Amino acid sequence: MKLMKIVLLLVLLLVIVVGYLHYPKLNMISGYAAKNMATNVFYANRPIDSINTYDNGVPLIKLAKTKVDSKNKIVNSSVFGMLERKAFYREGLGAVLIDDDYNTEQKFIQPKRSKIDNKLPFPYGDILPKDSLFSTIDYDKLNTAISNAFLENHRPNLKNTRALLVVYKDQIIAEKYAEGFDENSKFLGWSMAKSLLAAVFGTLEKEKNFDIHQPVIATLKNTGWENDERAQITTHHLLKMVSGLDWEEDYTKISDVTKMLFLDRDMTKSQALKKASHKAGTNFIYSSGTTNLLSGVLRAQFKTYQEYLDFPYTSLIDKIGMNSMLFETDMEGNYVGSSYAWATARDWAKFGLLFLHEGNWNGEQIFNKTWAQYTATPTKESANEYGAQFWTNTDGFLPDAPRDMYYADGYHGQRVFIIPSKELVIVRTGLTHKGRTDSYDIMNKLVGDVVSAIKD
Repeated sequence: MKLMKIVLLLVLLLVIVVGYLHYPKLNMISGYAAKNMATNVFYANRPIDSINTYDNGVPLIKLAKTKVDSKNKIVNSSVFGMLERKAFYREGLGAVLIDDDYNTEQKFIQPKRSKIDNKLPFPYGDILPKDSLFSTIDYDKLNTAISNAFLENHRPNLKNTRALLVVYKDQIIAEKYAEGFDENSKFLGWSMAKSLLAAVFGTLEKEKNFDIHQPVIATLKNTGWENDERAQITTHHLLKMVSGLDWEEDYTKISDVTKMLFLDRDMTKSQALKKASHKAGTNFIYSSGTTNLLSGVLRAQFKTYQEYLDFPYTSLIDKIGMNSMLFETDMEGNYVGSSYAWATARDWAKFGLLFLHEGNWNGEQIFNKTWAQYTATPTKESANEYGAQFWTNTDGFLPDAPRDMYYADGYHGQRVFIIPSKELVIVRTGLTHKGRTDSYDIMNKLVGDVVSAIKD
């Protein structure tokens, strides 16, 4: 009995210490666990045990305990019973962290989808062509590169690659999945959603003659920018991350980005409320808030909410047959362009191929050729590392990759690499927890090894 009392006391002390040290982070911890569990279960159809073990089994997040209500599509999460958070899944809109004022019984407007179901071979359909052998490919080297990308999976702080797809001249030349995943698995792109939203702006420019150099306040009302230097901020500045607006992008603590993702009802407003620390166009600040502000700019272009919901799908996603794609919204119905887009590896590859072909999809120009060029043009204020919601390799940040490569880049090592000079697209998804330098070493080796297998 005495031993039991001591154990209970130690457990209580542990709870107090953890609560004291991490209480400000509990909203983030339980919010992340609930949101991640909800979409993985109700959209990606992942097993709960696997999500708890791997996706939510990371430092701090593993402190959260989740309960899944499959009937109502709700996930509750808390840490030692403190600061419970709730995520709710809506068909067509994805999962969202909700507060007590959110009505889960309301009627939800869904985007109208037009999913392509044809018998064309990949990438213009989903039928895989017969194997094509290219004399320009060293298949031994290629197979070794693919195998190496999966070494040391499911161990802490290592690669944890989940999917790898290589497309050369529109043909899949390599495709491999980790245990538990396959060609039908849907992967969260994290910040690859930024690149998706940028592509949507490309279609907006083409279809509606949208001017990215027009000041944002011309269409986005109630910003409070009218009487200060922020009135000069344009969509171009936002796309290039040079708006000059303050922002802290740090996922290890309570910061602007974690407050936005785990507390805000309307994520389009977080960045708009920030003051300018620099003149627009003079300083690069990577900001997820900026991309969600762009989502608000996009919404302002349409008279109805239904038109806004439909546009990314009708203008882009469904046109190129990304049938698995889900673009999630916040509590106020805005697309979370910073972080929440899901698709299979093959559909992410279609997205990369659209840019490889400079907006042309099987003869139809989805966005102007100049938009692809604009996207890939490095921003000098970013030390030439960033284009327009894509990263670039102009100065050889990945030294073993071609300099013309540009790519969508998401948290935990999600990537869509586009390499025009090699007619190559590489998709990699995973759960890599290494630091930025080590993570980029992994990506550099992957791209370098694949490219070296293709002879000029």
